[in-house]
Amino acid sequence: MKKAVIALDLGTTGNRAIAFDKSAAIIHSSYCEFPQIHPKPAWVEQDPYDILNTAVHALKETIEKCASYDIVSIGITNQRETTILWNRKTGKPAYNAIVWQCRRTAKTCEDLSEYRRIIKEKTGLFLDPYFSATKIKWILDNAGGAQNQAEKGELIFGTVDCWVLWNLTGGKVHATDVSNAARTLLYNINTLEYDKELLKIFGVTEPLLPKVCDSDYYFGDTLKNITGKSIPITGILGDQQASLFAHAGFEKGVIKNTYGTGLFVMAETGMHVFASDKLVATIAWKLRGETCYALEGSIFTGGEIIRFIKDNLGIINSNAESSNAAKSVDSNGGVYFVPALSGLGAPYWKPEARGLIDGLTGAVNKNHIVRAGLESLAYQTKDVIAEFEKAFKGAGYGAGAFDFSGYKLRVDGKASENDFLMQFQSDILNAKVEKTFFTEMTAFGIAGLSAIASGLWTVPDFFSVKKIEKVYSPSIDGEIREKLYAGWRKAVAKSILECR
Repeated sequence: MKKAVIALDLGTTGNRAIAFDKSAAIIHSSYCEFPQIHPKPAWVEQDPYDILNTAVHALKETIEKCASYDIVSIGITNQRETTILWNRKTGKPAYNAIVWQCRRTAKTCEDLSEYRRIIKEKTGLFLDPYFSATKIKWILDNAGGAQNQAEKGELIFGTVDCWVLWNLTGGKVHATDVSNAARTLLYNINTLEYDKELLKIFGVTEPLLPKVCDSDYYFGDTLKNITGKSIPITGILGDQQASLFAHAGFEKGVIKNTYGTGLFVMAETGMHVFASDKLVATIAWKLRGETCYALEGSIFTGGEIIRFIKDNLGIINSNAESSNAAKSVDSNGGVYFVPALSGLGAPYWKPEARGLIDGLTGAVNKNHIVRAGLESLAYQTKDVIAEFEKAFKGAGYGAGAFDFSGYKLRVDGKASENDFLMQFQSDILNAKVEKTFFTEMTAFGIAGLSAIASGLWTVPDFFSVKKIEKVYSPSIDGEIREKLYAGWRKAVAKSILECR
């Protein structure tokens, strides 16, 4: 019987299950969206049952379509930091999932500001509403009965991977992998364990937390009455780490950017934890007992700005129109769109910032605004890569460290299909941009990791099927590039000034 592996990709706006055969060809893909909940401005929630039910539906449908295949394993990749607390006996959530984008805990972060340095040293992360710990604290403090359940040991926490895993295994497995644990503000990436000082700072008790495993761990089997077949789950990775694994694996000199709802720029740095006061040091993965680190810049609003322009401003009728609209004008007309819809992430870390459109004149039309929105993704990426360069060149590192000279930017995500954006990204970086053959690289990455763990693929097998579809090369001169970027920096300064 032919063999296959399934990637269960738990995204921010929907869940997808993709089955790959041994040659990495897609057998079937199933996708289910779920709604977002916005109780207040800058608050973002999801119903945990919507997350679970759409994940199970996509998984079951894909399994059914692969009836003639032996499915050797499932790998799970997920939106990170999103926080769910539920009762370990009943499985009932204590509150809605608080999504990574949610900014409700900004005041909590301000109140804990004296701990910023120690948090950064231990976790590699910033004290920011983006990460999980303050979301846990908010639910314990605000969801009726949550604190009491936690004190009785009845309540447990997990990111989305953990919630879905727990349910797929019938409540038998409460676990996550290191790449997700490293995003909670509770896990010390140097000692590779939950940190007692951090738990005390955030008021979290260890019984609440999942077991932390290697990324290629055998996590258990799905229950037949849930998925139709009992299938081993042999890998979990946070979505951006899965994308990085697909793009680079163990190849040096690669920076990847995923153009999803947000933008996620990441490079694998081997055994080195890089110091940066504007970027996140995190765990890429732990495979066969060996931990690999990464440097990351997380940008809150990426491809989301295209949806915003379509749905909220009504300027275009579909995402696909944006590229042609941008190309229909020969410049941005002096317009800059700072897309701080949920504050500004890396490298600014200004959660209170709000978006603005700068430079409007009587000569500006709707296409200039579309173009400025697309250009904002490229500018934000340049902001982060400039910080990468500072971090990599700012200190001496031994063998295995990232070599910034001649780096490659590899891209994926829905917005990477936008031809105008990818060309402008190359132009503003003055670097080549490589677009892979497959935009869903998070799914491909976790499929590869799971298949390697279960023996379907070898490491050479996995990386041999990766192909570059298109290479974009810079086409503007340095003076224009500098002028455009200077205009962007001025617009960002105005956005930050307005939030004071």
